[in-house]
Amino acid sequence: MFATPAYAQAAGAGGNPIMQFVPLILIFVIMYMLLIRPQQKKMKEHQKMVTELRRGDQIVTQGGIIAKVSKVKEDNELEIEIAEGTKVRIVRSTVAQVLSKTEPASEG
Repeated sequence: MFATPAYAQAAGAGGNPIMQFVPLILIFVIMYMLLIRPQQKKMKEHQKMVTELRRGDQIVTQGGIIAKVSKVKEDNELEIEIAEGTKVRIVRSTVAQVLSKTEPASEG
């Protein structure tokens, strides 16, 4: 009259083993599309912004300090001026946003 647990388990175990992994693969694809790919795109844009910094650019650091780039150093550092006569060295990756970009000197 009632199916015992052993019979109920045996009835469901006859499926294709590959089909058991389809939901797991589907979850991974959805996570990639919604989380991983946009984060990678954002990281690439930030890296491009940081490498294109020049002297005279107005920036905002991750700490919220608005400053002007006074010198671009080679070893991943910037020298910024946060107030008149006050210069600070920071790591390039701590730049959160570029407020105004200086135009390169024209060749002419």
